[in-house]
Amino acid sequence: MKKKDIKKLSKDQSVREISKLKRDLLNMRFKKINGQLQNVAEYSLIKKNIARLYSLIGNKK
Repeated sequence: MKKKDIKKLSKDQSVREISKLKRDLLNMRFKKINGQLQNVAEYSLIKKNIARLYSLIGNKK
């Protein structure tokens, strides 16, 4: 997600997106262990998006 897309989200949407990204992160961990992961850089991008969403939620309080 891009920053401008993240800023448009409400708090509830942000929380749902965080849970979805965490699920994706978990699946990527299993794929990494099994050697099925194709794009390793996507792992860090997901972590950065989660951090962006958490900081957005903190700023909206």
